[in-house]
Amino acid sequence: MGAREPGASGPPAGSPGGSREPSAGLSSGPILGAELPPGVRFVGPEETPAPRWPLPDAPADDDIATCVACGLCLPHCPTYRLTGDETASPRGRIAAMRAVAEGRADVDLAFRSYMDLCLACRACEDVCPSHVPFGRMIERARVQAEPLQPPGVRALKRLGLEVVLPRPRLVALAAGLAPLARPFLPRRVRALVPRGRAGRRLPRLAEPDGEPRGTVALLTGCVQDRWFREVHRATIRVLARNGWRVVVPRGQACCGALAAHHGRLGAARRMAGRNLAAFAGAELVVANAAGCGAHLKGYGELLGAEGEELAGRVRDVLELLHATGIEPPAGNPGFTRVAYHDACHALRAQRIREQPRALLSQVPGLDVLEVPEGDRCCGAAGLYNVLQPAMADELMRRKAEAIASLQPDAVASANPGCTIQIRAGLRALGLDVPVLHPIELLDRAYRAAEG
Repeated sequence: MGAREPGASGPPAGSPGGSREPSAGLSSGPILGAELPPGVRFVGPEETPAPRWPLPDAPADDDIATCVACGLCLPHCPTYRLTGDETASPRGRIAAMRAVAEGRADVDLAFRSYMDLCLACRACEDVCPSHVPFGRMIERARVQAEPLQPPGVRALKRLGLEVVLPRPRLVALAAGLAPLARPFLPRRVRALVPRGRAGRRLPRLAEPDGEPRGTVALLTGCVQDRWFREVHRATIRVLARNGWRVVVPRGQACCGALAAHHGRLGAARRMAGRNLAAFAGAELVVANAAGCGAHLKGYGELLGAEGEELAGRVRDVLELLHATGIEPPAGNPGFTRVAYHDACHALRAQRIREQPRALLSQVPGLDVLEVPEGDRCCGAAGLYNVLQPAMADELMRRKAEAIASLQPDAVASANPGCTIQIRAGLRALGLDVPVLHPIELLDRAYRAAEG
């Protein structure tokens, strides 16, 4: 820049001692920076590469932008607490999503592993000052990574999430064949498969005791209905006892939560559409599984305005009973010390914490115990305990040991996945402690008073 040519004499052109007159103007001399070295440029806006999402249903740019990478979520994330790895934290996962959205990275095997290790427990949402919708983001990130799953995993997920779960008859068939398949399953999976049969069909209508307070439609779901139908019976009895007419629509299907959590949003939408029709006109829709209730309340994100309208009519059964009041039970369910487990999708997604405790506190002689670090995920997380066995087993062990430290007579759990996981964890410790839905405890307390 301004260097003298070899052999030239006198000061460089354009220098204070040069011959060029100041009035000659800028155009008459060399232009500063016109001959910069290759690859060097003045600072200015860079061309923005295109996003590298391979499929529709990608995490939204606006959602990604809400994260300011403050790190307040890190100590609350179960996978980060166990690994100490930034890529196993919400902040790290969002950074990976941002890199793909900005065209700086591809959806590859590393991206898939970051998303797969997430429990989708939404503990990060609970403490995020920016209200990052991480649950919605991780579901869409998994859609993008799903084609990279091993072929066998993809085939099994497609069979289970897109073929079986949307069809109640196939769910019933799978449940009926489960005892035959049990001996051939891996030992840890065998320990997770629930025992028992569904029993007789639920009534289509249950009339209330006394003056009716209203009518509710009961979501029966898939896992809850096949392996925990007694929870439905207890739900119907307790609601009827407290003045609610209960209908059980026959046209309903699985809520779609498992499909949505594991990269199959298309299947989740189809199931949600079927439930829109089944529950059309229902005054209220009641769910007794935390994961199902949370997903129903998020139907607006799947289906838009129609889904939002249904979501506004959804209530968790414990939420409804607490809001409208119950007849205090006069009997005891047969337990004195009950450890209460907070399901992530009740505590985080639905903000249900005090309601079940307040209801159980009305049961005579029942002491509700708080589990140490009770807000930590148990490791069930839909299919997580099958797809991520090492992490799931460690979380299960910690949860079971925390519960065992209380020496409870029973455990209260309001989500079937948590119930399965906690039962397996307690059995692994050599403990035979019943794990019951809170509604079952209320039902037993009512029936105990009747003799």
